[in-house]
Amino acid sequence: MLLDQFAGGGTTLIEAKLLNRNIIGVDINPQAVELCRQAVDFKFSPCGNVYIRQGNAQNLSFINNDSIDFIATHPPYANIIKYSSGLEGDLSLLNVKDFLEAMKPVAAECYRVLKKDKFCAVLMGDTRQKGCMIPMSFDVMKIFQNVGFTLKEVIIKEQHNCKATGYWKINSIKYNFLLIAHEYLFVFRK
Repeated sequence: MLLDQFAGGGTTLIEAKLLNRNIIGVDINPQAVELCRQAVDFKFSPCGNVYIRQGNAQNLSFINNDSIDFIATHPPYANIIKYSSGLEGDLSLLNVKDFLEAMKPVAAECYRVLKKDKFCAVLMGDTRQKGCMIPMSFDVMKIFQNVGFTLKEVIIKEQHNCKATGYWKINSIKYNFLLIAHEYLFVFRK
């Protein structure tokens, strides 16, 4: 069984279904849950089972200890993009400091539900405040290590043609900073 506890638009769920893998998709936002349901509503043979649930990544009490074979997830990057308006527990509404604190129970839940010797892949990016880099992805990496995970790999993913690239490119020239054109895929082992 696979897990994505920040299911968002359902990309991981779609890929799991196409690869004939069973997956649990969780998101705190009811609109994201509905998007996921629509995204995986297609016929394909053979295909995996997709279980979608509204819930908080900080509390996965409906999942047994040591029951997940692989976690592939992509948390929000604090309040860089706000995915809801006032939804309690939505990590995309938090400033960087509060986001990092909120990621501690997320990492603990990942460690609890994942089977021994299995992997947890977390895609994270950084942000910029007042023209300076905030390398919050490395703080998230340390949070996962602090709950017991071992860092197996760090993969750098280039970003291309993002929706906001034009906006940021104009501002990078205007305010003299470089674009953040990558994310990190941290692969942890329990």
